[in-house]
Amino acid sequence: MSHHKPFNDAIDHMQRVEGAPVGRGGRLPKPINFIGYFLFGGMFIMTVLIIFLHFFQG
Repeated sequence: MSHHKPFNDAIDHMQRVEGAPVGRGGRLPKPINFIGYFLFGGMFIMTVLIIFLHFFQG
């Protein structure tokens, strides 16, 4: 685990004394990522399918 160098003394105080967490980069848990992939992927596929079927509608 690498040592995180604080931005200034106030941040250092928050991390050491008050226990503020050091950020992980804003990543979401894997199950929530999979739900997002499923929803946005489904919307993309449905949009492409609607556009494709619109052009070939008799």
